[in-house]
Formats: sequence, C-alpha cells, structure tokens
Amino acid sequence: MAFDDELRATRIVPVIVIKDLAHAVPLARALVEGGLNILEVTLRTDAALAAIAAIAAEVKGAIVGAGTVINAGQFAAAVDAGAKFVVSPGTTQEVVQASRQHNTPILPGVATASEIMLGLSLGLSTFKFFPAETSGGAPAIKALGGPFPQVRFCPTGGIGAKNLNAYLSLPNVIAAGGSWMVPSDLNEADAFSCAAVMAREARTLVQP
Repeated sequence: MAFDDELRATRIVPVIVIKDLAHAVPLARALVEGGLNILEVTLRTDAALAAIAAIAAEVKGAIVGAGTVINAGQFAAAVDAGAKFVVSPGTTQEVVQASRQHNTPILPGVATASEIMLGLSLGLSTFKFFPAETSGGAPAIKALGGPFPQVRFCPTGGIGAKNLNAYLSLPNVIAAGGSWMVPSDLNEADAFSCAAVMAREARTLVQP
C-alpha cells in the first residue's frame, strides 16, 4: 500500500519524542494495539535513531518514520535506522532530493502558498501543514484548497482531541498528527496501557 493510502486508512499520526530508548518498543506496541500504526519519531533526542531501529525491528504492524528531519544527512541516517517515511518541518530541494535518492516518502512542511508552490515544482502534492494552529488552522487549509485543489495536507502543531475533526472533516486533509495520545510521563507504571487506551479513544474521534 502506498504511503498516502496508509495515511488515509489511519488518519492519525502520533508524534513521539523518545528520551529513554527503553520506552520506544512498549510505547509503539501500545499505540499499534490502540489502532494507530503510523508512528513519527522526532529526531529531537539522542535516542531517536535507536528508537526507530528498535521499533522497526520489534513492533509488528508499525510503520515507523522519522520527524524533524532538516537535511540530507539526517534523512540518510533515518532510513539506515529503518524509517519507512520522513517528515520535515519545511520544504527544501535538499530533503526532496534525499527522498528520491532513498526511495522513501517524505512529508515536507508548508505554511504558505509560496512553500506549496515550491513543493509542487519539485513534484510533490502531499505536505505537512505546520505549525497548524498558529498558521491559521483548519480555515487556512480550507482556503488553500481553492488555488491548490490537487494538494493534500497532514497538519500537525496544536492539534488534539477537541479540534481534530475540524481538520479531518476537510476534503484536502489526508490525516493529522499530534502527541495528545502519548502520556507525558512514560516512567509512570501504567503509561503504556494508558497510551493504548488513548490511541483507541483517538481512533473513535475519526468520523467514518
């Protein structure tokens, strides 16, 4: 299944920050158990690449990707670790070329019409809209559907249970990303069982 089709099927992408490698596999298993199998692990910590490798190797059903990728070197390291997709906060020719070189899907970030036009000129039509809430939110994405009817967005940034369907109800939103289903303290004894419950609850928010 193509990555865009995977996004359409799941509609919610947990955005994960792993500080302790020991948390990676049990958290990923909990989220997959709860029905969320596309997992974005951000490259914001020293444990991130090892976490991607562990999830890719040990969590059946998980489609793990790397987030916060800003250059070709990080892209290569993420793919080497086992990332099946890459998310970038912005759109540059460098990261798009890396996507083609590694034959790995990318969700590059956009927040303006000019950035979308750059992405289109590079052959892309699916983007991360970031930071979503502070860039105009769902009304901005709806407005961008006028000049860019061929574009689909995966917004992240400020999205949670209360505003999720304001985004998912838009025809040009393929999925949405967020971290509200990931417990803030993964050291808590019941953190992973809570993650599974919150993932299931998140899935129930998606309108059929």
